[in-house]
Amino acid sequence: MSKPPSPTPPGAESVASAADRRPSPHLSDRGRRIRDETRALIPLLREEAQEGEELGALPPETLRAIHEAGVFKTALPVELGGHALGARDTVEIITALGEGDGSAAWTVFVAGGIRNVLGFPQQTVDEIFKEIDTWIGPLVVGASVFSTSVGSARRADGGWQVSGKWAFGSGCKHAAWAAVGVTYEGSDGRPGRAMALLSREQYTILDDWKVMGLKATSSNSITAEEEAFVPDHRFVDLADFPAVMDSVRDRYAGIGFRNDTRALMLITCLSNVAVALGMARGTLDCFVEQAKARKPFNLPYPTVADMPSTQVAAGTARAMINAAEATILGHADEVDRRALAGTEFTGAEESEITMDLVYAVRLCADAIDKLQLAIGSSTVSLKNPIQRFARDVRVLATHGAIRFDPLAELSGRQLLGLEPFPMFAGGVPQVG
Repeated sequence: MSKPPSPTPPGAESVASAADRRPSPHLSDRGRRIRDETRALIPLLREEAQEGEELGALPPETLRAIHEAGVFKTALPVELGGHALGARDTVEIITALGEGDGSAAWTVFVAGGIRNVLGFPQQTVDEIFKEIDTWIGPLVVGASVFSTSVGSARRADGGWQVSGKWAFGSGCKHAAWAAVGVTYEGSDGRPGRAMALLSREQYTILDDWKVMGLKATSSNSITAEEEAFVPDHRFVDLADFPAVMDSVRDRYAGIGFRNDTRALMLITCLSNVAVALGMARGTLDCFVEQAKARKPFNLPYPTVADMPSTQVAAGTARAMINAAEATILGHADEVDRRALAGTEFTGAEESEITMDLVYAVRLCADAIDKLQLAIGSSTVSLKNPIQRFARDVRVLATHGAIRFDPLAELSGRQLLGLEPFPMFAGGVPQVG
């Protein structure tokens, strides 16, 4: 009688993603290819991440590698040389980047904001995208577009004179253009808010991104101390912005351009939280590898992996990450399903989904903390990716668009039938 096959030893299998176990009909062939090429870069991303922190920007090798994988074209229309990918594709690609380096994933996430300029006049679009085949990195970054503190603009012949300082220009060291927020006085004397596009030579990057995490995102402030001229075709009133974004659906083809404004806001949130998901998966991957190689400090087990407390931490953290992943991927699939069906989200649905996604970030952050504490003091070395994931996810969770308590309040008000606060698409303060 033959012996039954030996069971696979614990940890011998890879830390498989729920996305791999449950394929989606909304993951396109191109999205899968870019995701898989990005996954192949994970060792490089982790190796280069410490240099990126020292530079305060993505290292050249990292930037070129992810550029060549096509990640900066995911949100661009096919008509302009992009891939027009949907929500599921985008989430899986950003998650894969996050498994290697949170700063790389964040840079690609914010680069998706280039959608905001696609509704500008054709002359503007032509000016921006003339470098699509030669520029390495994001073409456009945003800085303080929807913030309470922005720059100023005054009317000039044929356009506007713009000046000011704008914070959090993520990716600015790699970009050709910057979209910034400004206030202006209308012809009726009333104040207005707008978005202006500045070319790279019109602003100065301030080296002020000195933070505990996401250091390589180059989220510096930018400034135009002397007035910069912005022609009318590079200037959009935020009161007109929802209509401008809706017009994009009529100009470009592909699933990535079938979404209404609320769906676009959900895609932005999905891309944001995908960074946290990727970092949580990266932490789990590093944890498994390190636990099997390290010896406990004061307990008589062969390895840290043999400790019951480590096993409990690993099983719990994986369940937390899987729960977060199922939530994120499920909502990404729903965004794509509705895009194809031509069905829009209601304000109540957007509020509920956004809070689901914010809660998924908390699960990811708590899982990372649990894994770091379980593996011990070896993780505090700056060479250890786990400490970087722990710092990066805490910085990510402070971002205004996904901070837990404010978003929970917005969701709770909607659930309890209270009058909503004035918001743009339910997730961004109404400033226009």
